[in-house]
Order: sequence, then C-alpha cells, then structure tokens
Amino acid sequence: MALAVRVTCGQKVDPNKYAVIINGPGGEATYTKQFEEWTAQLKSLLSDRYGFDAKNITVPRATAEEVKSVFGTLKSQLDANNVLFVFLIGHGSFDGKESKFNLIGPDLSASEYNALLSALPTKRVVVFNMSSASGEFIKSLAAKGRIVVTATRNGQETNATRFTGFFIAALTATDADTDQDGHTSVLEAFVYANRLTADFYKRAGRLASEHALIDDNGDGVGHEKVEAGEGLLARATYLDSLSIDEAAATAATGRLLKERTRLEGEIEQLIARKGSTPEAEYEATLERLFIELAKVNRSIKQAGS
Repeated sequence: MALAVRVTCGQKVDPNKYAVIINGPGGEATYTKQFEEWTAQLKSLLSDRYGFDAKNITVPRATAEEVKSVFGTLKSQLDANNVLFVFLIGHGSFDGKESKFNLIGPDLSASEYNALLSALPTKRVVVFNMSSASGEFIKSLAAKGRIVVTATRNGQETNATRFTGFFIAALTATDADTDQDGHTSVLEAFVYANRLTADFYKRAGRLASEHALIDDNGDGVGHEKVEAGEGLLARATYLDSLSIDEAAATAATGRLLKERTRLEGEIEQLIARKGSTPEAEYEATLERLFIELAKVNRSIKQAGS
C-alpha cells in the first residue's frame, strides 16, 4: 500500500522516523523553564523542518513508568526499517558505578535504557543524552547500528550542560551543513554543537565543564572528534528525509553530489585493491581521484554559498 506524503515547510513527512523527547525535571525554576523551552523548540523543528510526522514524536511525562510505557508501545509500532531518535534533556547523575538520567521519582539507569532499546525491532537508533554526567551512557548503550551522543565525556562532569541549546542551534544554522549537500547529518549536528559549546566556554574565559562525545561503531568508546573509526554511521544518518535530488538546490548541484559519491566509491575500491595494484599505478590513480574529488567538493561549496 502506498504511503501518503505530506509536505511541511518544503520538507516531506517521513513515516519511518520516530522520536522520543524526555524532558527531565529542572529542580530549579530556571532549569525547568530552559528544559521546557528546549523541548518545545526541538519538537517543533523535528516536525516543521526535518520531516518527522507529529504523531511519531512522543514527549512522555518524565517518570520511569511513563518512559517504559512509551518504549513498550514502540516495540509494537516499529519494524526493522524504522529509525528511532531518543533525546534526553535534563540533569543526570553518576554514583561511581552507574549513570542515570533524572526523572520525577525513581530514575532510570543507562543499563535500563539499554534494555528498553534492545527490545525494539528497529536496527537503527540514535540517542542524544544531553544531560550532565551523560558520558557513562556510551559504555552501556553502544551497539551495532546505534549512534550515541553525550554532552559530557564521563560521569564526573556534573554541571548543568549547555550542549542542548547549541545542538538546537545546529538544526537551524545553514553553516552546520559543512559539506553543503543540503542535508544535515547526525555527525554534522554533533560537530557543530560541540564547536559552539567549546567556543562558549572559551569566550567566557571559563574552564569547560562539558565535552561532548560520539560513538557510532559500537565499541563503547566515545570520541570528541571523528577518529578511530568513529563517524561513518553518523555521517550517513540524516535528521532530514530529503533525497539527494531534493537536497540539492539545483539539478547541477545534484549531479555534483552524485559525482562525489561515485569518486568516493572509486577511492574505496582502489584502496581495497592496494595489495594487488603496482605501487606507481596505485599512487598515480589515487592522486588523480583525490584531485577530482577536491574539485567536485569545491564546486559543491561554491554552489551552496
């Protein structure tokens, strides 16, 4: 049966994407207001700008019972082809053994969230734990097909975080799309928000009390930047639902994006054949491909500026 597609602000609605936004208690009026504002902004951006169907965005009451109920419902709603985004906005804690996200009443630990996620049929899950002390979540949530982003690098960074605000800024900033392909990937949003967070503390002349991490290769080790095999899945996972043709501002840009994909594929294939290719031929071909790729990337950036 064909799926009906709505268009909202130029973005088609993708019925395959789901989001859960958990807005934890602030504890103080200032934080309560801030968390509520961030939650409302994020929900609006996902539905109005990034193609999430409003009925597939859930903001449960922040209790353990309600959170478990939401994931129980998702277990019957999702299939292997769906993508689930989970956003935790609030405070966190770490007792030296386990990290938790603060809720109203009993909190849920990282291992409990892992159990909830592991029970779902979908193979692609993106978790943004943007709370304090969130870094420890990576060890518990890491798995094949999962992207885990945390606002801190460990459980000792317990101050209230600012990463959430800068992540939301990344979703509205045109320069967050660093490769100018018309898409905003999870990796691009992470890198942009991470940079703005670091800049904030530097401008304020303060020692940074949060250092965001990303893990998308399932090894349970987060990194502040793309290294050690991190970033490949996050680079290919988009918050929006645009095809290459839809993302491109013009048909010419679309052709450039396809040409870049072709060249990247040739480079990967060449590297895979390195052992069976004469060294001089390998080096010459690799240099030619990288020069062509650089020209295409320059043209893409010029088209987007």
